[in-house]
Amino acid sequence: MQCVFHDTDLHLELAPLTLTRPVSELRMGLFTNTKRWLKMLGNNHNHIPHAYATEKYLHSKYNSFEEETEALHINGAIIPDESLVQEVLNLKMDEELRSSDSWIARKGVFRHGMEVRMAINQPIAEIKHSWDLFRYNAEVIETDFNFITQSRKSQSISSSNTIIGDASRIFLEPGAKVEASILNATNGSIYIGKDAEIMEGSMVRGGLALMENATLKMGTKLYGATTIGPYCKVGGEVSNSVFQAYSNKGHDGFLGNSIIGEWCNLGADTNSSNLKNNYSPVKVHSYKKENLVQTDLQFLGLIMGDHSKSGINTMFNTATVVGVSANVFGEGFPPKYIPSFTWGAVHSQEFLFEKACEVANNMMQRRGLELSSSEKSILKYLADKEKA
Repeated sequence: MQCVFHDTDLHLELAPLTLTRPVSELRMGLFTNTKRWLKMLGNNHNHIPHAYATEKYLHSKYNSFEEETEALHINGAIIPDESLVQEVLNLKMDEELRSSDSWIARKGVFRHGMEVRMAINQPIAEIKHSWDLFRYNAEVIETDFNFITQSRKSQSISSSNTIIGDASRIFLEPGAKVEASILNATNGSIYIGKDAEIMEGSMVRGGLALMENATLKMGTKLYGATTIGPYCKVGGEVSNSVFQAYSNKGHDGFLGNSIIGEWCNLGADTNSSNLKNNYSPVKVHSYKKENLVQTDLQFLGLIMGDHSKSGINTMFNTATVVGVSANVFGEGFPPKYIPSFTWGAVHSQEFLFEKACEVANNMMQRRGLELSSSEKSILKYLADKEKA
């Protein structure tokens, strides 16, 4: 039986990150939520076919499902652990599992009003806002770390490193390299993925998920809980942030309490404020309400959609939101909201679609990939909507 991951009306709530992907494809901890569910449901071995109940324009890249097909329907915003997954596996046909205020999973042909087998009383981690990705990241890193490393042995850690805390909470996959760095696992686990590298002189406080083929540049200062997705290159000072995949922050500059999409590049000495000077809770742009909304957060840095870039010495205000395929540069502080396909910052203009695709493809070719027709159609939809 296939799994179907539902956006549950969170498409705009989690934008700009979900402008280019379904909700369950968001990354935090060690995995995307899709991969986390599938690995736990299959006990890390079985391949489970899956599809998405998401926006129609995303179907060119992400499989849609046939509405009358029996499936295991999963709320893509719910972050599972092994005990919750077991409850889902115990579902019978036409049964539903709920928390106090959300449905978690349904088995059968999807419809509202299924029989509730049971309600979960324990707290359930659910992504309701984009900043939940870094707010819950510490506990999710620990859950994922325990799941992926159980009954496995880490590669040896070079004696050139200084280890602080419990060395058993540091795990190196095959091909991972760490030399002459300080690794502190006192307050969180440190996971270093296949062929990932921490270059010499780096100082790392867990939790950290450095995924496959990702790199921490020389002298990086990294505070947990932080996820560096596959093939990302990160340097400078980073705190409690999440990089999706294939993005770069290769030079000095501070980034804290932030979420960076895929194929982004932060130019040298790009800095993002994550705290207002008066220490008050921040307001942030909402795609759903098309305006600033008040949050309960004191710390919130940069939220950047896929394929966006910043020029050298860019200064982002607290709680800045950047859309998809925006190229941010120029003197002074950019606005707190920068729409998709923006060229510039304070005095901006439209980033022409074909030029934006050319830039995206140029970056992808550096990693041996190309912008696919399905990805280009998604960007075209977003570009046309921006102009409408």
